Amino acid sequence: MGPKSSVSMRDVAVLAQVSVGTVSNVLNSPDRVSEVTRQRVEQAIQKLGWVPNESARQLRAGRSRSIGMVVMDIANPFFTDVAKGAEDLLYAEQYSVQIGNSDSNSERELTLLERFEQQRVGGVLFAPIDDSSERVLRLRVRGIPVVIVDRVGTGSDFCSVGVDDLAGGRLAGQHLLDQGHRKLAFVGGPSSLAQVRDRRRGMELAVEQAGDGISLLAVSTPSLSLEAGVSSAGEIAALPEAERPTAVFAANDLVAIGLLQGFVTAGLRVPEDMAIIGYDDIAFAAAAAVPLSSVRQPREDIGRKSAELLVSEIEAAEGSAPHRHESVRFTPQLVVRRSTQRRKPRKG
Repeated sequence: MGPKSSVSMRDVAVLAQVSVGTVSNVLNSPDRVSEVTRQRVEQAIQKLGWVPNESARQLRAGRSRSIGMVVMDIANPFFTDVAKGAEDLLYAEQYSVQIGNSDSNSERELTLLERFEQQRVGGVLFAPIDDSSERVLRLRVRGIPVVIVDRVGTGSDFCSVGVDDLAGGRLAGQHLLDQGHRKLAFVGGPSSLAQVRDRRRGMELAVEQAGDGISLLAVSTPSLSLEAGVSSAGEIAALPEAERPTAVFAANDLVAIGLLQGFVTAGLRVPEDMAIIGYDDIAFAAAAAVPLSSVRQPREDIGRKSAELLVSEIEAAEGSAPHRHESVRFTPQLVVRRSTQRRKPRKG
């Protein structure tokens, strides 16, 4: 018969003494084949070591069981957890997942989407850097369903799943105020990210509601990375003590962990000299040298719900089920740990 790579479906049919169509039914519609025939075909497949060409089969069928997923930063545990939630659901639905990391680079993001389009994936889960409407429209015109991840859309033309970051920012800001802090800081960026803008605005709203006598310093960073947190800690620690904030809200946990490292290096104690709260509640937050308070996002739930909506849209396109576009917004939760332990208000 030659090497296994040269074995074809026809070879399997000859050995099993059935038609090629019967072999196809065993693979795609086993309920249409008797148990005896199915076993004979499966034994022939095993004996010949034949591996079906899934890509070719899907191409002939005009659809793919492969899903493309584009995230902003795969090194960020938040996106790793989101991807896990999505992959768990898609695995159960018999889809495979290809993950592309845009690395917060617009050109790279566009290239990844173009590659998925060329591969004719069944659908795309997309965590965009900025406004994504034009790119989403292009994919949808090509017949590729898209769900926006980690951002709640404002329209009704596609599905989206995210978290109420405005509420999350208010939670963080109010928590620091409740601990007696009156000189606060927000650290994170770039401001082009909607999530960063909403978290900062949420904190500003908490400060505005608290009234006079409260200051808020905003420190913009080029990325939401540990290194950005370390650098920002150096800037804040270098301020005169009278101007230095006593509590910082970091736009994500990686920045918060960097701040922790930077403040300790600068000789500031956490939380005695500086309280820190992050965002996302990744596993590293609780495991930090000083366990970090954080605003928790249901990371795997975000991925799972995004995948669920994508599968629903794919099935609707195939005519097997109805689908209605949804914008799902999860509610964040405050998780308090030692990095923001309660402090007594200063006198005077």
